[in-house]
Amino acid sequence: TPPEKRQAMANKSLNPVDALRANAAQPFESARAMPPEVYTTQEFADLELESIFAKDWFCVGRADGLANAGDYTTCELAGQPVLVMRDGQGTLRGLSNVCLHRMSTLLHGRGNARSIVCPYHAWTYNLDGSLRGAPAMSLNEGFCKDQYKLPKVRCEEWLGWVFITLNEDAPAVAEQLGEVEEMIAGYDMTNYTEVFYEEHVWDTNWKVLAENFMESYHLPVCHAGTIGGLSKLEDMVCPPGLTAFNYHTILKDETLRIAMAHDTNTRLRGDERRTTFLLAIYPSLLITLTPGYFWYLSLHPKGPGQVHIRFGGGMSDDYSEDADASQNFTDLKALLDDVNIEDRDCTEKVFNGLSSGLAKPGHLSHLERPNYDFAQYLMAKVDQHTR
Repeated sequence: TPPEKRQAMANKSLNPVDALRANAAQPFESARAMPPEVYTTQEFADLELESIFAKDWFCVGRADGLANAGDYTTCELAGQPVLVMRDGQGTLRGLSNVCLHRMSTLLHGRGNARSIVCPYHAWTYNLDGSLRGAPAMSLNEGFCKDQYKLPKVRCEEWLGWVFITLNEDAPAVAEQLGEVEEMIAGYDMTNYTEVFYEEHVWDTNWKVLAENFMESYHLPVCHAGTIGGLSKLEDMVCPPGLTAFNYHTILKDETLRIAMAHDTNTRLRGDERRTTFLLAIYPSLLITLTPGYFWYLSLHPKGPGQVHIRFGGGMSDDYSEDADASQNFTDLKALLDDVNIEDRDCTEKVFNGLSSGLAKPGHLSHLERPNYDFAQYLMAKVDQHTR
């Protein structure tokens, strides 16, 4: 039996963690894609929630999408319903999204509210989470309104992004991502304004979609109908990743003007003025950052076979005074929607293939270096949790 076949047979008998450990132990020069069990088993999906999503920072979107008092967004983070809200003093707060009475979830989706009203019995909370009122409670001698306040969830803002974590001991976002901030300083990412936000669910594993973003090797084929013809493999640079993120860069064609640095931008020089960064901030914030516009995905698993997607984007404020900028971005959004259709088709096909009995991982291209680094991150987190 050939050695590779023996290894494949051995991996089939391993549990998902051991299969990933064997995979991650290989040097990049001979690396393979992660084994199917890492994507398809409920065992590994549960472990990810415990070791990654319950421990790391999770991005809920952009701060300017929550600009006004009462603006809120909600999510479920590792099984915990969370709401993030701008209070009356302008502070972004992370709060448990569970009523302290009969434990219904409170707010849903994204919107604006003057107060937080439980949809079950109308217990009403102020924007800071303190209980304002509870009908028909005066006859309960033990009830004291002042004793009720929604538990806090850690919430931090970094370069215009809003992060939450269930882990009280997690290092600050700015501390973990200082190298990112330094690398993209000339883009001034805080001053990009979000102009669209959507949520989707696709039938694929969250890591398949994350890895799809991390490599541009697939662009000429998967996106042949849209951006594939503009994607030159020889212009893609994939450096080794760092502890909290990986990235690669692409040089954009100058025909897409809003991808270029604005004439007023003196921060970027030379090829920097047309360089796009594709940032994968662990575990699941994926940002395409050009000097003129950005778009992002923030992913959370829904079991092994589905992913919840927060999808948004907008433009650098450098373009805010340009008369044609809005129409240019509208055209770009239409293109992004078409690209998403192609990505959905490709990533759902990958998950279907991973779920088959004959699936086995092949060797990685040099253009898939970020995928290798992602596997190293996953292994480190799972290892730390299971030690």
